[in-house]
Amino acid sequence: MAQIVVVDYGMGNLRSVAKAIEHVADNQHVIISSKAEDIANADRVVFPGQGAARDCMRELAQRDLQQVVIAAAKEKPFLGICMGMQVLLGHSEENGGTDCLGLYDGNVHFFGNDLKDAQGERLKIPHMGWNEVKHTGEHPLWQGIHNNSRFYFVHSYYIDPLDKQLVAATTDYGLEFTSAIAKDNVFAVQCHPEKSAQDGLQLLKNFSQWSGA
Repeated sequence: MAQIVVVDYGMGNLRSVAKAIEHVADNQHVIISSKAEDIANADRVVFPGQGAARDCMRELAQRDLQQVVIAAAKEKPFLGICMGMQVLLGHSEENGGTDCLGLYDGNVHFFGNDLKDAQGERLKIPHMGWNEVKHTGEHPLWQGIHNNSRFYFVHSYYIDPLDKQLVAATTDYGLEFTSAIAKDNVFAVQCHPEKSAQDGLQLLKNFSQWSGA
């Protein structure tokens, strides 16, 4: 039986992510694990997370998981969620600056304290709630999900990848930011599919069936 591993590094709502995947992943075993061996042997890897980038990187280092996560992102179907997408980039400006995994060149920026909508009304930070996700092109993980479908977000920082070919979707919150990236066997989203009702479950189902191609 194929196995999907949800990476446990002490951050994120792991149980809800795993339960959502279990609900849609037919004939696959879903486990939550902090063991490098489990991650290395997985057929698919989900890298979730929430909180601060510095905390995330510290916890990965303490568990000696940095290299196995990077290897998984290079070798097998890999889904990053929220902080699990942000730390794939090189650097976050959070907490005065934090070096991340560096799988892709780019930075993670703070929205700022003076973000306004098109009517000039100040927007709350963190960006919390439902918002539209605009696809930049076709991808297997968008199958069955209409363009501009609404997903649930909770974040104060957004990614700015150097290679714009990575961008798989954008979202507008005072500015247009990258809300999904995709390259080869990696797909990552800023939103929380496990909290995003049917479209979120569809994305997770698509991932559970994705070959990474």
